Amino acid sequence: MSKPLKQIHLAAHFPGVNNTTVWSDPAAGSHIEFSSFAHFARTAERAKFDFLFLAEGLRLREQGGKIYDLDVVGRPDTFTVLAALAAVTDHLGLTGTINSTFNEPYEVARQFASLDHLSGGRAAWNVVTSWDAFTGENFRRGGFLPQQERYSRAREFLETANELFDSWRGDEILADPSTGAFLSDAKAGSFAHTGQHFDIHGQFNVPRSPQGRPVIFQAGDSEEGREFAASSADAIFSRYATLKEGQAFYADVKGRLPRYGRERDHLLILPAASFVLGDTDAEAEEIARDVRRQQVSGATAIKHLEFVWNRDLSGYDPEGPLPDVDPDLGEHTVARGRAQVRMYRDPLATAREWRELAEANKWSIRDLVIETGNRQTFVGSPATLAGTINDFVQADVSDGFILVPHITPGGLDSFADQVVPLLQERGVYRTEYEGTTLRDHLGLAHPDERHDVRSAS
Repeated sequence: MSKPLKQIHLAAHFPGVNNTTVWSDPAAGSHIEFSSFAHFARTAERAKFDFLFLAEGLRLREQGGKIYDLDVVGRPDTFTVLAALAAVTDHLGLTGTINSTFNEPYEVARQFASLDHLSGGRAAWNVVTSWDAFTGENFRRGGFLPQQERYSRAREFLETANELFDSWRGDEILADPSTGAFLSDAKAGSFAHTGQHFDIHGQFNVPRSPQGRPVIFQAGDSEEGREFAASSADAIFSRYATLKEGQAFYADVKGRLPRYGRERDHLLILPAASFVLGDTDAEAEEIARDVRRQQVSGATAIKHLEFVWNRDLSGYDPEGPLPDVDPDLGEHTVARGRAQVRMYRDPLATAREWRELAEANKWSIRDLVIETGNRQTFVGSPATLAGTINDFVQADVSDGFILVPHITPGGLDSFADQVVPLLQERGVYRTEYEGTTLRDHLGLAHPDERHDVRSAS
């Protein structure tokens, strides 16, 4: 008997500040004006996407002691943007990345419960930790925690937030004008938590929201991150969108679920994916080459090379050969706040490999960065994209994809108009929303454990 077709989950990442965005393209718009967010969200909802996703940037990145101005376009507050989008959409989930290293559980729980109320049950929280002291300088605590302690704090942070969400059953509000009784339980929202990282008690002042708790996303790829997702998350962002790597990640994370009493469909795996569409596959490949050159200007190529060399390379010609000097093995200080520096664990080995590639292919610095950098995940005609996305999901590479267009805010339009109808024709993608909450869209159960929490106390 053949396996039933999986339904594909699609979401959209508003690019903001990253190496995918081509802000210099004439078709690109603002990354901070609300009209851009509204256009992007309405397109995603028109295409019946599950949710819109916002990443987080708590500090502008620096390179060589200066703000990295090649991709700085503004990073407005996540909750402000999502709350505004709740007013101009009806079904689209609203997912925000909020840090567990520098925030407090009460504050974050209150914000997400409020967003869930305002949106009618469409809130989701991507729980992340902060890895660098550079970002910590913006906060009272400063510094940063070692990785093990970051995840320990994140686990207790989420546990504490869930206790706050569950401090209301959902049936306490009577609002009976005949008796003047507003609450059936004067202690609704009472909580007390004592742990390694948090010692708080009081009453949570936001009643039970439509979803009970926001949908929980997690983005870590480390051993700790995978285990955290298996134990606590509803979805995990995967960095693996290729066939073999994606299948290995999918099998690993799904295989961890039974030890926490969870089924395979209790956790969705969703890689980020960029795309380029053309009328034909050949045209799409040509467009993709042009886009990669837009994404990596000469100045960007030099900055990227500095991630590995950890030294000022501004005197080098991006259209010339790679530096003949070796990387500086001192602590990374050239590119402060950039996660890319963690990708290159052995700078000397990376430099040797890149020199060999450049010499063999006669590549300049810019050519090398273009060819070794992130390529578009899906490139082709609408039929090719629809077929490949479906093949990957059915082959358990993922449960769907979070699409990251290179143009904001209109870069999602062509996918919505040309690829989504083909997926719908295949019967693997919804033609209408069947529920009202994000949990409905993702096929996730409502967190019924809240009743157990109250009855066991």
